[in-house]
Amino acid sequence: MPETIFSVQLFATCLVDAIRPAAGLATLRLLERLGVKVIVPSGQTCCGQPAFNSGCLTDARAMARYTIDLLEKSPVPIVVPSGSCSDMIVHRYRELLADDPAYASKAERVAARTYELSQYLSDVL
Repeated sequence: MPETIFSVQLFATCLVDAIRPAAGLATLRLLERLGVKVIVPSGQTCCGQPAFNSGCLTDARAMARYTIDLLEKSPVPIVVPSGSCSDMIVHRYRELLADDPAYASKAERVAARTYELSQYLSDVL
């Protein structure tokens, strides 16, 4: 195994957890083979996209706040093996929480260090 050069948080997503756990394990193995130390935050759940897409904005906001609080515990980049979940964290959290000054700034900080897996591989590594 190569020397560890970076650390990331892996936000595995509920989709990976429920439907394609092998994709999450493959993501973990790939990053580790590339020398990345992978942290999988305990307690992660859905990013809130299904609620957001269904118009259940109160539920989506609650899930966004929960996810932000979870991911703010570590300052390292966040890698998401799902383009739609990555988009939710990077773009939709800002929209959802724009009227909440405390969480709007947290959403900006989390968004700034969130990458979809292929984006992380091409732009960071």
